[in-house]
Amino acid sequence: MAGRKVVFGDVEINIPEKLLSIGVMPIIAIVLILWLLTGVYSVGPDEVGVVRTFGKVTSVAQSGLRYHLPFPIQEVDTPKVTEVKRTEIGFRHIGNQQFRKVEHESLMLTGDENIIDAEMIVQYKIKDAEKYLFNFVGPELTMREASESALRTVIGQHSIDEALTTGKFQIQEETKELIQLYVDKYDTGILIVAVQLQSVAPPREVEAAFKDVASAKEDKNRKINEAEGYRNDIIPKARGEAQAMLRESEGFKEARIKRAEGDVAKFRAMLVEYRKAKDVTRKRLYLEAMEEILPGVKKYIVPNGKDGNLLNFLNLSGQ
Repeated sequence: MAGRKVVFGDVEINIPEKLLSIGVMPIIAIVLILWLLTGVYSVGPDEVGVVRTFGKVTSVAQSGLRYHLPFPIQEVDTPKVTEVKRTEIGFRHIGNQQFRKVEHESLMLTGDENIIDAEMIVQYKIKDAEKYLFNFVGPELTMREASESALRTVIGQHSIDEALTTGKFQIQEETKELIQLYVDKYDTGILIVAVQLQSVAPPREVEAAFKDVASAKEDKNRKINEAEGYRNDIIPKARGEAQAMLRESEGFKEARIKRAEGDVAKFRAMLVEYRKAKDVTRKRLYLEAMEEILPGVKKYIVPNGKDGNLLNFLNLSGQ
């Protein structure tokens, strides 16, 4: 349909020829109404509306249907404040689970002057929409450079063994704190949600040598653990056996002492009786000794062949 185009700021309106025939004033009124309607806008549940009046921030609108004075008087920006954004250090995601290596970001020096290849993801979101929109330019580039700088600083404070093994969690936490310190210093209105090390490894050129070193360290730790286990097993046994031998020797000592004391007491009692009647006591001791000895000795009775008397022959050899 033929007509005329009228531009108000960034809004272009096409006025049909038939409408032009009704007169200038009605057309102006219609155009004014349409211009005022351009100030209607909506703020999503994950957004905030930052309203600018002649370029200066004058208000912040929450989610819902809102209105601001049309351009060029007022403008509105609606950044997503609940969306978690991400910055990649050392690699780039190019879609379909494919990644591109960025070595000038990933190669860095550890505190003990070794080179490692570290990749990291930084997750962040907007905590102050006004500061995020107007306090700095290029949020993605700023976040990437701040994150890379923080990671290099933290890696430079740790040894390569810590970076490759047990110190990863500590490095992540320290890097997160340092990035937050940077963005707060820049007054960016950004909140760091998480920092995750995707990969920490030696450079490809020396990876085989590092694997050999790691394998040797594992063997060393295994041998140490085996030796510790053997020591923990054998020492308690040896201590137990030593205590048993001590208890046994103490028991044997006590028994020998008691037996010796009994023998002494018996001898003293016999000595008392012997002094009272030496002949009788000597005779009794002799008979008691014979009663104890003779039952275990073979005896042979041999007649003398003349008067019929018997001669006792004792086999004192025990045969």
